Amino acid sequence: MKAAVVVTPGTIEILQVPDPAPGPGDVVVRPAAVGICGTDLHIMDGEFAPAFPIIPGHEFAGEIVEVGSAVTGYAVGDRVAVDPSLYCGHCYQCKRARGNQCENWNAIGVSRSGAAAEFVVAPMANLFRLPSHLAARDAALIEPLSCAVRGFDVLPRRMADTFLIYGSGTMGLMMLELAKRAGAATVSMVDLNPERLETAKRLGCSAAVTNAEELDAPHGWDVVIDCTGAAAAIRDGLRRVGRGGTFLQFGVSAYDARVEIEPYEIYRRELTITGSMAVLHSFDRAGELMASGVLDPEVFVSHRFPLDRYADALAQFRAGVGRKTLIEP
Repeated sequence: MKAAVVVTPGTIEILQVPDPAPGPGDVVVRPAAVGICGTDLHIMDGEFAPAFPIIPGHEFAGEIVEVGSAVTGYAVGDRVAVDPSLYCGHCYQCKRARGNQCENWNAIGVSRSGAAAEFVVAPMANLFRLPSHLAARDAALIEPLSCAVRGFDVLPRRMADTFLIYGSGTMGLMMLELAKRAGAATVSMVDLNPERLETAKRLGCSAAVTNAEELDAPHGWDVVIDCTGAAAAIRDGLRRVGRGGTFLQFGVSAYDARVEIEPYEIYRRELTITGSMAVLHSFDRAGELMASGVLDPEVFVSHRFPLDRYADALAQFRAGVGRKTLIEP
């Protein structure tokens, strides 16, 4: 089969590789669409993936073309989205229902061969069956949405909270949509990209600015979410959290990113600083939300590329052009 392969950090090639074979509890999926996200940039930069070469692609949906001998409930022709998370199930963290903190954590498209290919293997346990009205080429949005749902799982549940979100790319816009449905009083967006801010306005944010100084919030915000991973945004966001508020580190930072904190202010203002990592018991809920129409693919997906142009798509994403970019193998 044909696949996009990160041969070494910074080098990606379209290669012919062996077709995957399913284990007893696995299926082989023909991806209809594969999303590109910040994790793929980290892999290209030599982070996350434990070894190279690696086939990227962890946000995907498609059609089952082969099933393992022990697979039940699924058949060739079924359309599915796939949770890429692979937990061992027996380590200290897994036994405490913290699979995303698994001490032996792996993921399809990160440490195992991913979906930027004509075929990919996935465990039966990781499948979400798509309803008939949801196109597989749009269902690649379920995986990033499941990460956003996990982010909301660690946030407080209070009606009429005020939200400030840094970054109006795909994840920031997903956080906006979830905050609106979680009873937020206001949701303000900060981004340096005017085009992305226009999309945030289109989706009904309360304000869209390039600098939080433009906003009037004398008491700060109840919830501040960083979706950028950029040290400057994190540094600015931490000082915008109101008394008793919560800061969520959602964006993926570079390994060497550093931000100073003020312990006295955390104590004095009773701040909560937390993070959320990938997916945890949130994939099926994200699938159900997607099926209910919580996201409009026409708004969220800005570009679709063929597999042969994976490198071009990744370069465009790195340049901050568009919103969600999908590869359609």
